[in-house]
Amino acid sequence: MSSKTYLHELKAAVIGTGFIGPVHVEALRRIGVPVIGILDATVERSEMAATQLGIPRIYKDLNELLADDEIDTVHIATPNRFHYEHAAACVKAGKHTMCEKPLAMNSMESAQLVELAAKSDVVAGVNYNLRYYPLCVESAARIRKGTAGKIHHVSGGYAQDWLFKETDFNWRVLASEGGELRAIADIGTHWLDLIQFIVGQEITGVCADLQTVFATRQRPVGAAETFTGKQCPPQSSESVNIDTEDAGNILLRFENGTRGVMSVSQVTAGRKNCLRFELAGSKQALAFNSESPNELWIGHRDEPNEVLIRDPSLMDEAASNVTSYPGGHNEGFPDAFKQIFLDFYGQILLGDDAGEPTFPTFADGHREIVLCEAILESHRNQGWVTI
Repeated sequence: MSSKTYLHELKAAVIGTGFIGPVHVEALRRIGVPVIGILDATVERSEMAATQLGIPRIYKDLNELLADDEIDTVHIATPNRFHYEHAAACVKAGKHTMCEKPLAMNSMESAQLVELAAKSDVVAGVNYNLRYYPLCVESAARIRKGTAGKIHHVSGGYAQDWLFKETDFNWRVLASEGGELRAIADIGTHWLDLIQFIVGQEITGVCADLQTVFATRQRPVGAAETFTGKQCPPQSSESVNIDTEDAGNILLRFENGTRGVMSVSQVTAGRKNCLRFELAGSKQALAFNSESPNELWIGHRDEPNEVLIRDPSLMDEAASNVTSYPGGHNEGFPDAFKQIFLDFYGQILLGDDAGEPTFPTFADGHREIVLCEAILESHRNQGWVTI
């Protein structure tokens, strides 16, 4: 049993101050966990973030953070290539750890992290927050209870447009910074994790065809920012060869024989953050779009189709448990962070009484990296790969 009883007794630190780090800070504050420290690549960036976010403490390096006995949990929101190093150090230091995806750069690293976490007393999770949209949980409940019937096949994907132009650039486009896969690892793994959670089956085979739309991109001379909409004038950029994919299509096989297909793109104009799925069941079909996260389409053959508006009084208990507001009061992306953190910190507070984790663990993060490596192998060999 944890020695601390309430969320406000747990103190958190966040590593990384880019797009996603502040999202972690906001969600932690919403659930009542104080964020008392922050760390970034330089003291100057740490100080700027601490001032902007109202965080009282900065650290000069990771060792100083880990030596802070007040810190119970660490949230890792750094570039991908640092995840293994940071997560391993946090677990070894006895800090509960929530890591952004991907968990590591390869399955050898992620397997080591799974082993480290298993040998420790810390709670360790990976931030696949999209599981926590209430209507995604509702979809999982309908499949679990048989309401949708036997799932024949699934389709969907994840589309964005933030890399639509050749002049769009970010560290993620470089394999040395983010890993050999980019669109698949960055957003595709969210879809893969979510669909396995909903269907209740693991993916056991993949056949992938990946596409790099821009063989070169224009990198700004100086710092590049993500998701800011800032454009770099041509005279202050340089051409860089791109070794990661902009898009991809993947055929899927699940352990129970269900078939699926996923399409991923970061160059689809107008799609800002669009995760979609459609499940074809023997009794009904289910469809969801994260850009309209408070609606679940329910398809029928012999009666009118339905649209379920997110309402805790109309949903399965599991879905109601990750819903904070009445019907008509919309919940979306930031709320998904809040709900996964409530689940994660609940596990910390309950300790041995919590049972098996219901949030994505390091083992789930490792599974996603194994999937990514199979997808890359499949693309290179132009054939099916069994997992």
